[in-house]
Amino acid sequence: MASALDTFCGQSYGAKQYHVLGIHMQRAMFILMTVSIPLAVIWANTRSILIFFGQDPEIAAAAGSYATFMLPTVFAYGLLQCLNRFLQAQNIVYPMMCSSGITTLLHLLICWIMVFKSGLGSKGAAVANAISYWLNVTMLTLYIKFSPSCAKTWKGFSKEALHNIPTFLRLAIPSAVMVW
Repeated sequence: MASALDTFCGQSYGAKQYHVLGIHMQRAMFILMTVSIPLAVIWANTRSILIFFGQDPEIAAAAGSYATFMLPTVFAYGLLQCLNRFLQAQNIVYPMMCSSGITTLLHLLICWIMVFKSGLGSKGAAVANAISYWLNVTMLTLYIKFSPSCAKTWKGFSKEALHNIPTFLRLAIPSAVMVW
């Protein structure tokens, strides 16, 4: 659904309506976080869903446990997509590459600690993914907030982001279906 930002942010940036980019991003973040709640509920029931479809109960239990530990990743992923598209619309790619590179390097360490040192095994891998995604979100958020590159496009949170949600959804839903 975040791919709708490619269109909305691109149009706003091209029209030199820089402050609108931040509003589009906030709107997308609100919508994606809202959509993530029912997805997380479904995801939390992975074990039951797999058993319903005839999966071996032992495998379903392991997958369900892994999915439960991955739940925070659902929310971080949605936010990360919004942040990336907000920056891409402005041709600001270097911070995204740096953030991803740093996150990848740290992920190796985090994963090793969570899988082997903590004794969590595969659950630790899920926790490591969640930590890494949230770390990436945090770095990009700090960049957007404090970088002079985003001073025109990020003016802080606005109630205006709660307007025109149906317009956003008219583009976001078909975009999501296309990606599927």
